[in-house]
Amino acid sequence: MTDIDIIEGIRKGDEKLIDFLYKKNYKMMVNLIVKNNGSEEEARDIYQEALIILWQKAKSDDFVLSSKISTYLYSVCMNLWRKELERKSRHTNDAIEKGEYLDNDKNESARIIHECINSLGDTCKQILMYYYFDEMSMNDIAEKLGFANADTAKTRKYKCKQELDKLVKSRYSAKDFQD
Repeated sequence: MTDIDIIEGIRKGDEKLIDFLYKKNYKMMVNLIVKNNGSEEEARDIYQEALIILWQKAKSDDFVLSSKISTYLYSVCMNLWRKELERKSRHTNDAIEKGEYLDNDKNESARIIHECINSLGDTCKQILMYYYFDEMSMNDIAEKLGFANADTAKTRKYKCKQELDKLVKSRYSAKDFQD
């Protein structure tokens, strides 16, 4: 079955084609999201959303497929995943700024670390949050913050971590970290 046949079938309402596409491209789309810091569950959600987008676009008379369906789905998944990562990042940063990220009553040492991270410059704060809380790779951090490469991001993270350690040690003693 060609891609043109699939688009024509979708236009005619053949819902079996969505199942066919889902199975045919599932592994590739899940691998895309998982390799970019996503879970398999998130990947399934993103892929299902991409298939809905394809279905809706294909139903439109002015839709012209200018690539293979798998390439189209890959692009849609990648764009949806980037938006999700940005949303997560905004949510995390908003929560941190509001002091909601950590439960202060249960974890005093985490509150102290959080307070000290907020005292760092914006770049250090972003690097440490992306690395430790969002679990982003050094390559992703470098790309997100516009560094030359992952080694640059790694060096900056190391310096920021040292700065954080110094800040914590200057403000608090070991007994402050005993829960």
